Amino acid sequence: MASQQPQKFPADYFRRADESADENFYRDPRKVVHIDDGAIAAASQLYGELLPANGHILDLMSAWRSHLPTTYKPAKVTGLGMNADEMRDNPQLSDFMVQNLNKTPYLPYDDQTFDGAICTVSVQYLTNPVSVFKDVYRVLKPGSPFALTFSNRCFPTKAVAVWQSTSMVQKGQLVGEFLKAAGFADIHAEDRSTGGQRRSLFGGAGDPLMGVWGYRPAVNG
Repeated sequence: MASQQPQKFPADYFRRADESADENFYRDPRKVVHIDDGAIAAASQLYGELLPANGHILDLMSAWRSHLPTTYKPAKVTGLGMNADEMRDNPQLSDFMVQNLNKTPYLPYDDQTFDGAICTVSVQYLTNPVSVFKDVYRVLKPGSPFALTFSNRCFPTKAVAVWQSTSMVQKGQLVGEFLKAAGFADIHAEDRSTGGQRRSLFGGAGDPLMGVWGYRPAVNG
């Protein structure tokens, strides 16, 4: 059974219009991109900046594309998502597993397995994000980053309530609080919209793209 959210995050935050089984909703593959080319480029650029070279990377809530930079050469990319057909078609994945993190917010990997983790345009569907983030912390090696990117796009019936009632800036602050509650340090939140060009204000053409990331603290640091 999934553990409860910490008290600072009310249960109402994580209710959804559609509380039916997620497995049913994600049964059919959706091989479409959910953000435009500029936002995809922005996510790829951020991942390229943060992820270590030749690392073993966890693609959390993975799908048919991971949006890692084409120039980035990881040792291995492991996907964990809801649809096997989608992940099987992902050319950047080395291997994958199917798991519903809302039902089982614990990762099927050993401690300190990964050199970095990413989550692309999917954090809004987690009903127990702090528990999931704590387990991401567990499976990361000390000093490794966990980077999340998201836009204002979502499947509205499956996105949690707090996501649909907050601005992009507030979403970034919220995800940062999830990271902090899970033990991550050196947390950053940046607007990475317009193809990776940082902006101080939101707006303009194209999908907005926010990046939020933190690090599992290094040993003795």
